[in-house]
Amino acid sequence: VTPYVAEEFSPGEADVLRRYFTNLDEPVFALVNLPEVVKGALFARYSRSPKSLRRLFLDEFVGELDVSGDESIDATVGLRRAEELYDRVFFEYGDDSVAQLGGVHLACEQASNLLTKVLEWGRLMAYLEQSTRYISYDSRLGGRYRYYRDEEVLGSALGARYIADMDRLFDVYANLAEMMRRYFIERVPRGDDSDFVYLQAIKAKALDSVRGVLPAASLSNVGIYGTGQAYESLLIRMRAHPLPETRAYADLMLAELRKVVPSFLKRVDLPDRGDEVGRYHT
Repeated sequence: VTPYVAEEFSPGEADVLRRYFTNLDEPVFALVNLPEVVKGALFARYSRSPKSLRRLFLDEFVGELDVSGDESIDATVGLRRAEELYDRVFFEYGDDSVAQLGGVHLACEQASNLLTKVLEWGRLMAYLEQSTRYISYDSRLGGRYRYYRDEEVLGSALGARYIADMDRLFDVYANLAEMMRRYFIERVPRGDDSDFVYLQAIKAKALDSVRGVLPAASLSNVGIYGTGQAYESLLIRMRAHPLPETRAYADLMLAELRKVVPSFLKRVDLPDRGDEVGRYHT
């Protein structure tokens, strides 16, 4: 049983996506074979869209790109360019500065608010997170409200109560958001703004006023851009973190990053290297 909801794509959509994303069914994936400006624009839209990054790419970006030359590419099988050189310089010689020269755009979806704080700790990379001021959290993901479901909690005597209480909390949030939307419409004049601009501003005011109700288990999507060195440091800390969600998510991230920059991450899970450093920090 997994706490994550897998996305569904048509065969045609999957054919396009596998050229640019390292997997199609996990919450963590890297972006490859795209111009840097497109990756940046995707992450910029990410913060104000309720859609997943892959769906956002299909709905708003793929129509503007010439993808005909990429038909033979399959990013889901991983990349191994220049790995032998990096292995020798980085791993055998220990020149850490080399790991500053390779960067990865990584999408981290369905992460709890607790996990997002771990991901963004230290501000060593570039981050864009979904904003609770612009995105309503009353929508459902796979038929369920967007909060983290820990397997151990759900399997305990408190599992049913946890689900019931969280669902009730999200029901309250949805009702309050609608109440505040009507409140601001009654009290804030439209002025010279168009209907679209006015209603978007009203929505932002309403969501901003009630987002404090959302629990720490609320799920968010985070786009990260960082160097191999920064990812190595982050993953070492995450693998030694006391929160089970964080440790499990580190494994998902490591698997995807190794498809793109494998040489920079060889030390992460070595007992006498990454594991030893993680134990020291804890």
